[in-house]
Amino acid sequence: MLAGVLLLLAGALAHCGAVELKVSRDAIERTLKQKLFSGPNGRYYLKGSATSACSVYAEDPKLRFVEDRIVVEVKTHARLGKQVGGACLGISLTLPAEVSLAPDGEGETIGFRDARVDRVSDHQELNFLLNPFLSHQIPSSMKVNAADLLRNALDGSTASSGYKVTLERLKIHSIQIQGDALVVDVDGDLSVK
Repeated sequence: MLAGVLLLLAGALAHCGAVELKVSRDAIERTLKQKLFSGPNGRYYLKGSATSACSVYAEDPKLRFVEDRIVVEVKTHARLGKQVGGACLGISLTLPAEVSLAPDGEGETIGFRDARVDRVSDHQELNFLLNPFLSHQIPSSMKVNAADLLRNALDGSTASSGYKVTLERLKIHSIQIQGDALVVDVDGDLSVK
């Protein structure tokens, strides 16, 4: 009986049609931290490095969805000025900032495009000065291969079930935000051995 159900399931999965893949906000936030905020102390350096006297970095990203965009709130720390010896002569600023991205998908890749700085501070004067600088420093796009992530997740299927489940093909058709998830419409092929 169980073998018949598994064979039926394997046959159905082998030729998957359109499927919705829901990716939670928390999963996207974890991926963002792993891919972008992987520098020393979980920082992403926009200018300079951990050893630079003058630098600009963002840390502690928090994600939320607003309409059709992913909004990333970060704490931005800047030591702006001229490096003299081992010190930065200038000003130090610590400001909250918001960057938003539009989700995008192509082939096996989930990506983000149209990155823009939405807010640097509550002070219009600082926004006027820092917005152009930060706008040129944020990555214009970030991509994650969804098929590779799914293949890695399925690698342990043999140990847990006794069956080897393999993702053969994945094609992303569309991505949209629904509630607290990114909904990805995909076609794919799975095999069970």
